Amino acid sequence: MRKANRILMTGAAGTIGQMIREGLREMGHAIRLSDIADLGEAQGNEEIVTCDLTDTDALRPLVRDCDVILHFGGISKENTAELIHRVNIDALYQLYEAARKEGVKRILFASSNHTIGFHTRETRLTASSPIRPDSNYGVSKVYGEALANLYWDKYGIETLIVRIGSCFPKPLDRRMMATWMSADDMLRLIGCMIDVPRLGCPVVYGVSANREQWWDNSETAYLGWIPQDSSDAWAGIYDDQPQDLTDPAVKYQGGGFAKAGHFED
Repeated sequence: MRKANRILMTGAAGTIGQMIREGLREMGHAIRLSDIADLGEAQGNEEIVTCDLTDTDALRPLVRDCDVILHFGGISKENTAELIHRVNIDALYQLYEAARKEGVKRILFASSNHTIGFHTRETRLTASSPIRPDSNYGVSKVYGEALANLYWDKYGIETLIVRIGSCFPKPLDRRMMATWMSADDMLRLIGCMIDVPRLGCPVVYGVSANREQWWDNSETAYLGWIPQDSSDAWAGIYDDQPQDLTDPAVKYQGGGFAKAGHFED
């Protein structure tokens, strides 16, 4: 594995950050962990920096001396457009600007399946499929993908755009049997991102090798990422879960995000 000078992981106290923290440390890179929540004590090759991503002045020191950023920070659920804009759009732009000024080479942008959430579950998608966001949150991830492409085309900063399905220790419902991604498969993808000679700005669907598949990653096979885990380990446990086929949460790939919610006027 190619050695990174230092890896910054934002949102390190979140679900994914907690799931991959130990495995990331075991890869042997110097790691800077950041969040506004408590991260506990630094272990081994870790460094902990408390940082609010909306604090523009704090971002350049945060990314300094890092050549890879794993950006898992921000709001990961639906919310008001105003809050989503401030945290997931404005702060992301400032993070990319800080990365540009400090010479960061590669970024993993944690996008989401909610960028394409209004496609039906029967539709097989590739990286080139039309964008169909299902929420304010999904729209913010569409912006992030566009921003990543801009900084690649104009400034040469490479970004791995990962449309994460459901990265949890295990699938939490019937829908997640198709969208689940394991921590180990995420770590394998991060390893490919670091190792590949030329990354560019590809879109990858972050999903394990589950039996039910909605997404096709053949367009990014050059990365060499082959998921090795599967939700089959939990096969059958949600078979009795009732499903209303007319419910947007069942009909669309975005699940419950596709339903009208209380953040709408």
